Amino acid sequence: MVWNPAEILAKARELWDVRPGDLIFTGTPEGVGPLQPGDRVEATIGGLQTLRFTVRPR
Repeated sequence: MVWNPAEILAKARELWDVRPGDLIFTGTPEGVGPLQPGDRVEATIGGLQTLRFTVRPR
């Protein structure tokens, strides 16, 4: 990433009213492609249940 999380949050606070629970999406790093059928995804956020899924064909 070009900026670290603290820098991203500081800039977001300059532009918007950032509150606890807000999500800040930063985009996809260079070289990362779209998800494909069969890909498995696991996402965690401290204190919340883990989200897990497998991408299915359309």
